[in-house]
This record gives sequence, C-alpha cells and structure tokens, in this order.
Amino acid sequence: MPSSTYRGQGSSLNRQILALALPAFGALIASPLLVLVDSALVGHLGSLPLAGLTLASSLTQTLVGLMVFLAYSTTPAVARFLGAGRLEDSFRAAKNGLWVALGLGLALALLLGLTADPLLLALGAQGPVLDVARAYLLPSLLGLPAMLLVLAATGALRGYQDTRTPLWVASLGALLNAPLSWTLIYPLGWGVAGSALATALVQWGMALALLLALRGRRPVGASLAPDWAGVLAVFRVGGWLMLRALSIRTALLATVLVVTAQGPENLAAYQLTMSCFNLLAYALDALAIAAQALLAKELGARDLSDRAQVRAVVGLKNRLVGWSLGFGLVTALVCPLIGFGLGPLLSPDGRVQFLFALSLLVLGLGQPLAAYVFILDGVLMGAQDTRYLGLASLFNLLVYLPVLAGLGGWWASGGLAAWVEGLPAGVAGEGLDAAAWAYLLLWVAYALVYMGARGLTLGLRDRSQVWVK
Repeated sequence: MPSSTYRGQGSSLNRQILALALPAFGALIASPLLVLVDSALVGHLGSLPLAGLTLASSLTQTLVGLMVFLAYSTTPAVARFLGAGRLEDSFRAAKNGLWVALGLGLALALLLGLTADPLLLALGAQGPVLDVARAYLLPSLLGLPAMLLVLAATGALRGYQDTRTPLWVASLGALLNAPLSWTLIYPLGWGVAGSALATALVQWGMALALLLALRGRRPVGASLAPDWAGVLAVFRVGGWLMLRALSIRTALLATVLVVTAQGPENLAAYQLTMSCFNLLAYALDALAIAAQALLAKELGARDLSDRAQVRAVVGLKNRLVGWSLGFGLVTALVCPLIGFGLGPLLSPDGRVQFLFALSLLVLGLGQPLAAYVFILDGVLMGAQDTRYLGLASLFNLLVYLPVLAGLGGWWASGGLAAWVEGLPAGVAGEGLDAAAWAYLLLWVAYALVYMGARGLTLGLRDRSQVWVK
C-alpha cells in the first residue's frame, strides 16, 4: 500500500488545512462577485432590465446549484485514487466528471432554450419583463456547458489538493467580466444580451484555463475518451448529492414563502440576513472542501483493516471538526456586531434594521451548530457516503416542513398575534409585536431546528464511523 503523505501532527496539519481552505474560500466568493457586477452594470440601464436579469439569472443559478454534485462527487473520487497512488485512476475520475459536465451542460442548455418562455412565465415574468428576461437568458445559455465544466474541473483540482488554481482562475474571470460586460452593454449597445454574452465568454475562458491545468495531471498515454462505466458511476453518486441539494433548496424556498406572507418588511430583513448567512457559509464551506480533499486522500492511502490506521483517519476528522467549531464560535461573536452595526448601512428603514439585528442574534446562536453541520457534510462527502447524505437531507426536510407550516398557520390564523397580546409587557419587549415575533421564530426554526436536525443526522453517522471505509 502506498504510504500516506499525511503527517497528522500539530502545525503541519494546520498548514495543510489552511492551504486548502483559504484559496477555496476565495474561489467561492468570486462567483457571487461576478453576478453582483453584472447586476450593478445592468442596474444602470433601469429597473426593468434589472428585473429581467434577476429572473433569468435566478433560473440558471438554481439549475447550476443543483449540478454542484459535479464538484462534490469528483473531489473525493480523484483524491482517494491519488492517496492510493493510482494516478491513472485519479485522472480517469477527473475525466469522467468533465465528460458528464459537458454532456449535461449541452443537454440542459438545449432544454432551457426550448422552454425559456414557459419557465420564465412560471416565475412571474410578463410583458416587457418577459422580453428582457428572454433577451438575457438565451445568450447566457451559451455559457452553461462552461459553467458545469468549471464545477467539475474545480472539483478535480481540489481532489489533487490544488485549490489555488481555481482561486486564480475565478478571480481573473471576475476581473475580466466587468470591463467586457461594460463594453458590450454600453459602447456596443447590446444591453442585457451583452451582459449575458460577456458572462458566457468569461465562463468559457475559465473552463479552458482549468482544463489546461488538469492537462498537466494526465499520465503519459492516458486516454481522453469517456469511460462509460465511470460516467454512469458519476451519475449514481451525483443522484444522491442532487437529492441533497434539492432538499436544502426546497427548505430555503419554503422559508421564503412563509416569510413573504409576513409582509414586505420581514421579507426585506430576511433577504439581508440570508445574505450574511450565505457569506458566513462560504467560509464554513471552505473548511468542508478541505475536509473532502484531505479525508478522501487519507482514506485512499491507508489500510483501513488496521485499527491504528482507522484511528489516524478519525484523528484527522476530529482536527477538522475542531477547526470548524472554533471558527463557528468566532462568527457567533461577529453576528451581533454585524446586526447592530451594519443595519443602518444596509437599509434606511428603521423597522428592517430592528428585524435584521434581531435575526443576527439568533444566527449567532446557531453558528457553532452550522459549523458542525458544514464540516460533517464535508467529511461524509470525502468518504463518498453520498447515499446517506441524500436520504438524511430528505429526512431533515420532512422534519422542517411541518414546523414551517405550523408557524405559517399560526401567523395566518391570528393565533400568534393573540399570544403576543397576552404576554406581559416586560416579556413582549419593545418593538416585539406579532410580526417581529413571527420573524424571530422563523429564524429559530431555520437556524436551530432545521440545522439541528441536520446536525443530529450527520452527528449520528459520524459517531458510528461506518463512513471510514
């Protein structure tokens, strides 16, 4: 058996974790920045073009979010073969992920092109907004195969313990997107279609750069043709990860539906709070990516029939969990500072500021739990325990939906308002009317109940150690 490159002691392991996690964090935030720049440039054209872009990009971003399994399934497959010294197999795993990404990208681009109007109408686009959304969506589909190739190639490079290359490529893409979009939108006068085309061209540039980086990993004589058995294996693994992604996104969508019924002020505060949660999640996800890459490589390198070798893997996992929990405690302290300090900068509405600060207190309480959930997600992905992840995510959703339904029904029936009116003045608190309580309880449900269910299912699997295989 090839010897492991993991030394597993002290500062050496800490440096390995940081060397993977920090560039991964940078690459994760580069993509949202690219979308933000597009939104800002189109926003100067007026509210109508921005509304059309929002609808069209929501459609493509949701689809790409469901395809994230292309990265999460490729990383552990490549890393495990790399740890075992099977370089040809590691390249074959990377290659299969890329072929799946290209095939899915072409098929989905064609499907969306043929169904663009019905899908946009289902999202509420009408009249001029529909015309603008279509004008953005159709050119952007040219870049959809490239977006999926970027996911698969990034996952492969993470498996090779390289998160720096995706960082540089993502950063350069975000930098190039701004001037290219501006040129196509304004001097050439192509409007929202120019923004979409610029993003598509940048995505193809990023995909080609990552493919060139992977070319250096190709063993001499290794075929570039698809390995159909391996391609099917990607779909088998990816199906469970897609179930996981779909369950998580359904939970978020259901939460939005409940908070929307609470009124525009609650919805505005929710948008601000969720933006903060997502930013913190990128940092937690960076550590989860490090866990995927390091653990998968370690599992491939060790003889797991030896209990001492198993204990070494569990020791690595414990170190990663410790790192994540430590970061969760830091962000827990930061959340109230964000809530009370940034509220006035994010919204001029005093009510929204109050609700935002309120929810950041709950979010802060839930940060250590979120850190635990994210890192164990990464651990089980690295162990390729995808079937359990998919089924557990579905179970968590089924736990959460009745809680949401109960909160929504309590609010709609007036029961929550009656309960608040019955509270003593000191207990109710200044400004804590029925709408504020509804909003507060919604975040308790998401940050503590839903994330708690995820933590419980993942924690039980972790303690069983059946993933060490």
